[in-house]
Amino acid sequence: MIEFNVPVQTGKEIENFNELIRIGHFCGDGFFTKKVTQWFDESLNSKTLLTTSCTHALEMIALLINIQPGDEIIVPSYTFVTSASAFTIRGARIVFVDIRADTMNIDESKIKAAITSKTKAIVVVHYAGISCEMDYIVNLAKSANIYVIEDAAQAMMSTYKGRPLGTIGDFGTYSFHETKNYHCGEGGLLIINNKYFIHKAEIIREKGTNRAQFLRGGADKYTWIDQGSSFLPSELNAMFLYSQLQVAKKINKKRLLLWQAYYDNLSKINEIDLPVVTRASKHNAHMFYIKLSDRVERDKIIRHLKSKGVSSVFHYIPLHSSPYGKKIGNFSGLDLNTTRESERILRLPIFYQLQVGEVQYICDSIKGFFE
Repeated sequence: MIEFNVPVQTGKEIENFNELIRIGHFCGDGFFTKKVTQWFDESLNSKTLLTTSCTHALEMIALLINIQPGDEIIVPSYTFVTSASAFTIRGARIVFVDIRADTMNIDESKIKAAITSKTKAIVVVHYAGISCEMDYIVNLAKSANIYVIEDAAQAMMSTYKGRPLGTIGDFGTYSFHETKNYHCGEGGLLIINNKYFIHKAEIIREKGTNRAQFLRGGADKYTWIDQGSSFLPSELNAMFLYSQLQVAKKINKKRLLLWQAYYDNLSKINEIDLPVVTRASKHNAHMFYIKLSDRVERDKIIRHLKSKGVSSVFHYIPLHSSPYGKKIGNFSGLDLNTTRESERILRLPIFYQLQVGEVQYICDSIKGFFE
């Protein structure tokens, strides 16, 4: 059976684990957390904080920008639930916006009509590691005096016009869940692109205390300063993630090779649509998907691939049609693409250990379905 996903292991984990045992410091902000943070700070040229999940990074942002009951957050309906729920727990109302049929990203042309006097932020989701139209979105947000939050959970190592995704808006987030290109089982990253928020973010991450400043010698007392929670991962998580950052370019190169093998093999099948990569975007091969004519055909090909020993999945029931989405939000404009495209999409296996020969077999199985 070709699984849909196999979490990355690089072979460096045992070596780094032994080093962690030797050091003997297991709670957060130790040797490996510092190594990971340094890697991201230098790679992204932004201030970063390692978190327990991408969800928690988004929840930190909700605290940082002081979300209050009644504030509105613009979010694409086609996304994972925490792109919205991180703000609803603070009382925000969600305004869902349609997606583009080509990239599955938020339709930038529909955002302006969704902005009201209550709008506090726009959450853009870089689906499959392919960038949203950030220049337009950032300029629109500046004119409306609202924040831009990049949910770049799937987009580590992707860029927009040469700039790393997650570094273009006011804030960005990455996910290190085991389904992602780089992982530590569960983990995330908060990217802070506005220096004004750095000090407050450190306080929120350390349960509302000034512990980080105290440990650096910048405060003579360790005390409770503000709201916060336990957003700091253990050294075990940081160690595991660092084992992949040490070979990050190698992992990225392999995934791009697999993605291109899919694209080349499937590009001549007229019955399916393939991913669209915009000219401004350089993606990270987080995902390879195909689009079928409708949900019925998609379900048939899932069963066909399963009979061939291949696991394939779909995801994201549009949030605006979910029970809680209906309760805490509304859809701005018409749902032209969100529901229709969500019912056509099928994700194929892509992970570091997958072999090109296995990609060929999967593609042959898809061709056989249509023949």
